[in-house]
Amino acid sequence: MALLPIIVAPDPRLKRLSLPVEQVDDEIRQLMDDMLETMYKAPGIGLAAPQVGVLKRVIVVDVAREGEDPQPMQMANPEIVSVSDGDASYEEGCLSLPEHFAEVVRPATARIRYIDRNNELREIDADGILAVCIQHEIDHLDGILFVDHITALKRNMILRKLTKLKKEQARQASKEAAVA
Repeated sequence: MALLPIIVAPDPRLKRLSLPVEQVDDEIRQLMDDMLETMYKAPGIGLAAPQVGVLKRVIVVDVAREGEDPQPMQMANPEIVSVSDGDASYEEGCLSLPEHFAEVVRPATARIRYIDRNNELREIDADGILAVCIQHEIDHLDGILFVDHITALKRNMILRKLTKLKKEQARQASKEAAVA
């Protein structure tokens, strides 16, 4: 397994559509394993392939709480089959928007269809934080970030801060390279 670099917004790669996976083979299973390792190390509860620069419809999630046994889920081509009429609001964050959070309203429950790591078609009913996390990660596959669900004012403020942070990191890296 390998740790993968996580792309930080704003980055145009995060706004692109991901391509369907034809079948879950050894290459996709390796991607799933690497994504899980990367997600756990970050640490996070979900990660989509576009966040590590791979435009394939692959997500991994694990919403087990600290002290619980891990419950990793690896999904190829996840799709929302149906959602509840009722909504729920959760404070969301994202590994591609580090240290930024906002209240996002999403359907409270969702039925999800996906292909598992053994290339078998599955369906699950998700609610609570699992429903939120899966919907959040599926959004990534469609080039949508959680900040796209909040007001333009809040979104622009977060993206400006991230742009400033990236510029500062680039300046710092070039200073360090000049010294070396």
